Amino acid sequence: MDSAVTSVRLNPFKGCDGPDGAPVPWNRYGRILSERPNFTLDPLFHAGCYYVQDSSAMFVGHLFRKLALATAEGMLPSGAISAHGCSGRGPALLGGAAKRSAREGSMPSAALRVLDLCAAPGGKTTDIATSCREALGDAFELTANEVIKSRASVLADNVAVWGDPNVIVTSVDPSVIGRTMKGYYDVIVADVPCSGEGMFRKDPRAVAEWTPQLPAICASRQKRILADAWPALRQGGILIYSTCTYEDCENDSNLEWAASELGGEIIAAEDEFAQYGVRLTRCGSLLKAGEVPGEGQWAGALVKTSEALSARCRTADLKPLESRLQDFAGGEPRVELDLQQALRYLHRDTLFLPDAPLGMLVVCYRSHPLGFVKNLGSRCNNLYPKSRRIQMDV
Repeated sequence: MDSAVTSVRLNPFKGCDGPDGAPVPWNRYGRILSERPNFTLDPLFHAGCYYVQDSSAMFVGHLFRKLALATAEGMLPSGAISAHGCSGRGPALLGGAAKRSAREGSMPSAALRVLDLCAAPGGKTTDIATSCREALGDAFELTANEVIKSRASVLADNVAVWGDPNVIVTSVDPSVIGRTMKGYYDVIVADVPCSGEGMFRKDPRAVAEWTPQLPAICASRQKRILADAWPALRQGGILIYSTCTYEDCENDSNLEWAASELGGEIIAAEDEFAQYGVRLTRCGSLLKAGEVPGEGQWAGALVKTSEALSARCRTADLKPLESRLQDFAGGEPRVELDLQQALRYLHRDTLFLPDAPLGMLVVCYRSHPLGFVKNLGSRCNNLYPKSRRIQMDV
């Protein structure tokens, strides 16, 4: 494990149709690939059948499932939970109630309200969404927030491609969430900006930008982020805190600071994956590049013990970005494309489908919807979103 590896996480609600590889120990849909393919030229990637995510980053999703979902599952009536896996096609996600709720900015009867605080580009968001839907059906609400507008746009596209309507994308400062959503969330996942030492092997920019002063600067910023968002977590709620650095001041010390200064009790980490290189630290779990099948990650958690004020609020108060989710359940005829046609469509080239019905069509690759065209007979108007088009020559 001396060189960077490539891993993906399959989408069970789209049949887990994607690359095969060695399993990720802490995620049943994670796959470690033997080599890195050109994902840009795979229509299944653009259809949301899988997400390219480092295997170590998937450890945060493991903590979420272990610490947050068990309690929420117990709140549901019998029969409300459906099991899914990687056999066959996954069920459609777009229930009518969920689509209406997504447009209105709130979810009905949410057994679990989750905030992914620093969510871009969307790996942890889509992992959490999958786990919530498997465990809770439609009874959850996930707010994915990214303060940087350009990154929030990428997040919105990735969430839309993944395809879960219960994910709401926002782009506000954590202080706005803390003031607006007092006591609203059951879980906050904070994968905070850090000094990035865990990415040195994979990202030369992380090496170039690192200075001896950077960890302390990042630790101070991380404390501000946690303190600003803290009022939005209910009493008894769970904070899952993670970084991609090895610095104590950004990891264990910061979680200890949050427990002491903000009011919480640290949840002791369990020694579950020692055989795969995961180490225990004072307050969490450390994954080091070269020791685990992935890059660097640290993660820990605490329960909020301090009192949380409650307020009448809903996620619409955060002014969510307009949903980019496309609804393929409208009854339009579906047309299957071959690989070259699919790539031309994703490039936003003009398609010619002389044997297809006229009017609005859903174009698919291996039965997975890619988007819409309007067939005029002589040609098709390509309606694939401009922000998602393939830039390279196909």
